[in-house]
Amino acid sequence: MQHFTLGRTGLEISRTGFGALPIQRVGFDEASALLNRALDGGISYIDTARAYTDSEEKIGKAVGHRRSEFTLATKTHAKTAEVFRRDLDTSLRRLNTDCIDVYQFHNPPFVPVPGGEDGLYDAALKARQAGKIRFIGISQHSIDRAFEAVNSGLYDTLQYPFNHLATDREIELVRLCREKNVGFVCMKALSGGLVTNARIPFAWLSQFDNLVPIWGFQRMGELEEVLGYSENPPALDDGIRALIEADRRELVGSFCRSCGYCLPCPAGIPIHNANRMRQLLERSPWRNWVTPQWQADMEKIENCVRCGACAKRCPYGLKPYETLPGQLAFYREFVKTHPC
Repeated sequence: MQHFTLGRTGLEISRTGFGALPIQRVGFDEASALLNRALDGGISYIDTARAYTDSEEKIGKAVGHRRSEFTLATKTHAKTAEVFRRDLDTSLRRLNTDCIDVYQFHNPPFVPVPGGEDGLYDAALKARQAGKIRFIGISQHSIDRAFEAVNSGLYDTLQYPFNHLATDREIELVRLCREKNVGFVCMKALSGGLVTNARIPFAWLSQFDNLVPIWGFQRMGELEEVLGYSENPPALDDGIRALIEADRRELVGSFCRSCGYCLPCPAGIPIHNANRMRQLLERSPWRNWVTPQWQADMEKIENCVRCGACAKRCPYGLKPYETLPGQLAFYREFVKTHPC
């Protein structure tokens, strides 16, 4: 397992990270097996969030006794200092730790700064002085706010979506983090499930020596695959480059990353997956998406009133209310020819 220094934090961590969002979908026993196997396999960076339901609790119970073996990161959606303090204390308790290494503001709609009316950054400074956190980070889906945070000099780490579908500006962001010595934490290496061959982004991301991808693991096979790549990294050869170009032709541009910030929908439409349903059907195991529940959920698109709330929230500038009807039409035809 390769290691590197996470920006100015000085933390020496594995080049492969564990993204703990998916473990909220499995039981405690499965989560414990995944987390312990990850540590046994050399992964030393675990990232979660207060918003990931019971993910923190599962980490605390499963590997709290191995706390010295990994760097721990979590996040808060707090918009006020009071909620920040409450979230932090809850995270510390559930993670079974006295200190969180990297504490991140979770995709805030602004970049917290010292002296701000929200009090968030000042609350983080107090928490650091009290020894509850070591470093202050921020996660973002807005490229403009990501640049703002890095250039502010206030943040030790930035978490942002990044993989082989990246734009030139996103690559510039990673290089800026290197220049400013800000640790870059790479989320959505698999584009929220649209990329099903982890070998492709793993090889492409290896070009950048200042980032850690946090792979989301829900099944042991997924973890073992990435651990295998960590021990024997795939080369960025002509074969991989051809696969990268194929993915870029199909996906680069305006596609849904399934971040979920468009939600909630007044009509109950699961926009974050409904708006990329055609790609999910074509690029992932299709039977997962034609269940009776999913068929009922997709029909909710008929109830869209085009209120525009989803578009206002989307950090990538998409307008789901314009594209959802086309997704539903494709879905209906697909279901006719692919009965579950």
